[in-house]
Formats: sequence, structure tokens, C-alpha cells
Amino acid sequence: MAARTTRASAPDRKDVAIIGELNVDLILSGCSRLPQFGAEMTVDGFAMTLGSASAICAVGLARLGRRVAFVGKAGVDPWGDYCVQVLQSAGVDTTWIQRDPDVQTGVTVALVGARDRALITYPGATEALSAADLPDTLGVGRRHLHVSSFFLQSSMRNSWRGVFERVRQAGWSVSLDPGCDPSGVWASDLRELLPLVHVLLPNELELTSIAGDQNVENALRALHTDRTTVVAKIGAAGAIALEGDRVVRVVPPSMAGIDTTGAGDSFNAGFLDAWLDGQPLRSCMRAGVACGSLSTRALGGTTAQPTSDELAECLEGAW
Repeated sequence: MAARTTRASAPDRKDVAIIGELNVDLILSGCSRLPQFGAEMTVDGFAMTLGSASAICAVGLARLGRRVAFVGKAGVDPWGDYCVQVLQSAGVDTTWIQRDPDVQTGVTVALVGARDRALITYPGATEALSAADLPDTLGVGRRHLHVSSFFLQSSMRNSWRGVFERVRQAGWSVSLDPGCDPSGVWASDLRELLPLVHVLLPNELELTSIAGDQNVENALRALHTDRTTVVAKIGAAGAIALEGDRVVRVVPPSMAGIDTTGAGDSFNAGFLDAWLDGQPLRSCMRAGVACGSLSTRALGGTTAQPTSDELAECLEGAW
């Protein structure tokens, strides 16, 4: 009898390449109010964890047994060392991460309250990554490309079309989490890329802002096409998508969460892992909301991300 191939090593599973930003998260928890200039306040807890939407998704996919390679840039500084070490410890291939002494690794300070959070980000090296930094072998092999933080990666902004066309011609699939536009402009260049994107993974604000329609279902219908599946993360309500003309909603399992930092990025990991295995849309959404919910069990985006066994147990209990 032939040896059983494990899920993590199955040769027909697509690898994932992620082009993205790297930064650390400094999380201050127990904030009862926002700080004021000229005053000081104290909080109940503190943690330093790996930040950035792209890196959190990468670790989430690796925890689920997916082979992941990260393309990015970090400074030659202790925070850059920390980011690379956390990725490596999770099993992410960091060969394509450049260390640049002329830039600093980015930092996000997260102020976490009982019901919401506020973020202050210094982008640092995130804004320095350009198309010239991408590896020549991008587009080789049986892979999927995921991109997060479209608006923050400013030096890549005019290069995404060429990158997406390049990898699609090589047979790769493409997913995109736009992230928030700090400028509030929501320019049309992202929407123009959607014919090259297989899966778009915005949150509710991003969905309605890109579509230019504050009604979630109308916004979904404006962006969803036969080429592009749009799955929106809607916070505690879970996720919503279209399957054909039918609205599909998935509510997350009950979970006593501590910190929602990176929950949407963990959703991306769970959704994409299932989607790349060819599972139905509702199953992919369930995997996404389960991973997002499980990730809230501890401070930081990567601290409590589930393994494939933990995810399977959660899915069995919830559905």
C-alpha cells in the first residue's frame, strides 16, 4: 500500500507567494480613551508582535500547512530582525526579503479598547519596496500570488498591473486585500486591476469605498464578476459574498476574543487555504471566519492563529 500523503506535503497543493509590507506591532491593551497631547495615560497590557497585513496572512497560511514565500523589504535594524525571525519560525520562506540599511522597518502602535482600536503607523520600508526588488523567478512554478495593503505599498502602486499580468500568464492565481487608503481618496486604479484578480478580500469600509456605494450588497454586485469573486469581511457579523446572483453570509463561531488585531488577515489565510484546495465558496468563508475568530484569543495578529487541526476542530464544532 502506498504511503499516505499528508495535507501539508501534498504535491498538488499550490504554494503561495506574498508581496507585502513588514512591520512590528506595539499593542497597548486596556485603553479606556484616546491619549491627548500634553497628557499621559496608562494601560493594562503591552505586547510586541509581528505586524502588517501581509506578514500576518503569511504566518496564518504557514500554520495551516501551506508553503509560503514572502517578498518584501525591511531595514537592517532590530525590528527587521524580529520580523524575519518570526516568519522563519512559522516556516515562511524569507529568501526574497531584502534588508536595506537605508530604510527603517515600519512600526504600528495599536491602542486597543474594549470595543475598538486605533492604529498609528510609521510605514518605513513598506513604502520603499518597488518592482525592481521583485525576484526574477516570480511566476515560476505552481503558485498563487497574494497581495495585501495595496495603498500602503506606494512604490509598487504603478507596477501591480505588470506583476499581475506576468504571474497570470504563468498560470498563477491572484488574490488581493486592498487594505485601507489612508488618504481617503480611493482612486480608481485598484478597481481597474480587478479583471486580473481572482479573489478580492476587502473589509466593509474598503468594499463600499472602492465601489462608491455605501450599501454592502450593492457594492458587492458592483465589483463581483465572473472573473473576480469578492468576499467582504464585516466584523462581528462574519463575511458576505455573492455566488452567482445569490448572497452568501457566514456568521463566525462564538469566541471569547481578546484582541481583533489581524483578524481580517487571518480570515484571508483560512479562506485562501480552502479556496486553493478547490472547496466551495461557503466552506472557504467558514474557514476564513473560523481562522479570524480563533486569532482573537490572544494579543497580536499571529499569536493565536490556528493550526489545521485546530481549524478542523473549530469547523466541526461550529458547523
